[in-house]
Amino acid sequence: MAVTDITAPTPASAAGSVTPAPEDLPKIISVDDHILEPRDLWQRELPAAMRERGPKVVRDKLKLHFSGGHYGFTRGAEDGRWCDLWIYDDLVYPTGLLHASAGVPAAEVKNLPAVYEDFRPGTYDRDARLADMDVNHVEAAINFPNTFPRFCGQGFAERPDKDVALACIRIYNDWMIDEWCGGAGRGRLVPLTLIPLWDPELAAAEVRRCAAKGSYAIAFSENPSRLGFASIHSGAWDVLWRACEETGTVVTMHIGSSSTMPSTSPDAPLAVSMSLSSQNAEGSLCDWIFSGTLDRFPGLTIVYAESQVGWMPYLLERMDLVWKGDVGGGAKLPNPPSSYVKGRVYGCLFDDQHGLVSRHEVGLDQIVFETDYPHTDGTWPHSRAVAHRLCAGADMDAAEVHKFVRGNAIRAFGLERFGITD
Repeated sequence: MAVTDITAPTPASAAGSVTPAPEDLPKIISVDDHILEPRDLWQRELPAAMRERGPKVVRDKLKLHFSGGHYGFTRGAEDGRWCDLWIYDDLVYPTGLLHASAGVPAAEVKNLPAVYEDFRPGTYDRDARLADMDVNHVEAAINFPNTFPRFCGQGFAERPDKDVALACIRIYNDWMIDEWCGGAGRGRLVPLTLIPLWDPELAAAEVRRCAAKGSYAIAFSENPSRLGFASIHSGAWDVLWRACEETGTVVTMHIGSSSTMPSTSPDAPLAVSMSLSSQNAEGSLCDWIFSGTLDRFPGLTIVYAESQVGWMPYLLERMDLVWKGDVGGGAKLPNPPSSYVKGRVYGCLFDDQHGLVSRHEVGLDQIVFETDYPHTDGTWPHSRAVAHRLCAGADMDAAEVHKFVRGNAIRAFGLERFGITD
């Protein structure tokens, strides 16, 4: 769902409001951007004995297709397009133009095979990324994976050889911290750690290892049960949450990080799933609260990437009613569900006007902004114009605008640790 009419005039309802002019908006901190992983990373860094079983890129001519709600592809197609194809154990994963469409005219954004050279260099080159951030009025950004690792490292968790998978995760994290977020990127590119989802003890150890290297956020699944792992209700993840709490590490969950998206029927068009995208975050928040996890770990912070926020007021109201009514729902909490949200649960938005209009019900301090570079939903290079349109449409004053586009992100992720201040 691409953003439309991003340079539209300020809404009449905002005329004469105290919203700062676009040129006066503070520098943006985006809490959800993405990177194309280096094609040679694992072949370069894996021990020789593991390289054949590790991720690698080959080039092949492909045709992509979409059928029955799923993307597929045909290899070796004479009339296909060249593609950077990830090969990893039993996985064959094509790179497509939809992975990184920043800068591509909307009419040309199609489901087609691609090689990295088809994309803007900022999608995979750190210095070019910093230049694209400058163009987009962005000071700092947090980057999720973009190709076969998927949004929380499912691509590693699904492979049968867990020794190789763990080695690959550690290599990715070291690259993220030392290379992508190091050098010129330090203080502007904020590292995000992947964890071995198949073993909470190993995940806790990786959190501590990466925190010692300067990474204080992890990508987790909105619903690990859907991935075949223990649910939030099981208590199996408590060892991980303890490590996060002790190291000041934030738990981020991107929509789709359960490898599922909501829909209504097998023959429903993709538009149905896209319109219901926030439902996974709604279910996840219910799990986090009713499992007692946020109660047991009062120092834990969670962030929902690309979830939008307009759904939050009703869900919190409903959870409070269920808790108060004690109608056999098993809601054994000492405090109302809504009491666990302030200063601890954050929702990210890039085009949710209703969410900002309802900010006082959501809690303005719980809302952060994202540019989603370089995806089709992304707002590059117009993110400042988009942020201004949203803020003006909600009659937000300068103090509110500052919280939304950067201040809340600084607090949520503890970005003072990276030299990022108000």
